[in-house]
Amino acid sequence: MAAHDHEVVSIYGHSEAQKIELMQRAPECVLMWGTSDGWPVGVVHSFVWHDGRAWITFAAHRHRASAIRRDNRVSVTVSGATSRDPMCPKGAVTIKGRATFHEDDDTKEWFYRALSKKVSPDNKEGEDAFYDLLDSPLRTIVSVLPEKWISFDAEKSQRDRMGLLSEEEKTPPLSADMQRMNKERERRGLDLRDPVKS
Repeated sequence: MAAHDHEVVSIYGHSEAQKIELMQRAPECVLMWGTSDGWPVGVVHSFVWHDGRAWITFAAHRHRASAIRRDNRVSVTVSGATSRDPMCPKGAVTIKGRATFHEDDDTKEWFYRALSKKVSPDNKEGEDAFYDLLDSPLRTIVSVLPEKWISFDAEKSQRDRMGLLSEEEKTPPLSADMQRMNKERERRGLDLRDPVKS
């Protein structure tokens, strides 16, 4: 049976392998943090996925540096829509995690080189130029270790709307669809709904 609306979406999670592939192939992410007055803020960054972490760099005098030092709970969102790589999984993942700052020379050397190669994969001159641009005295690096993943496979969702997604391919619905959805439906006077058979 084809999906008839877009309310139950936690059943479209990526596999673990797809999550990692998306993190490796997507060129950009959005790093999000909280400001001192409670506002959530996000900025687009090029990034590297390495050793189970998202690695990002920016200048240490940016507001985000002091905000993240004050509260290192951050989120990173990566979308396959930003990739020109046809092998990149569709949809998006968000990781909730804690940021760690790195300013040692060894980390700077490998990370700047890895990021430069990712930005200019087929151009050694461009790679070296970007490395030199990154290698400045005020630059800092953060790594984000995931504590929670939020995942949406857009290809699964599309196939379900077409009636082509098998039940075995769906991921178990999360609490938003298992409990919160029917509480909201009840509050609005709507019939309860089975998220597994939606």
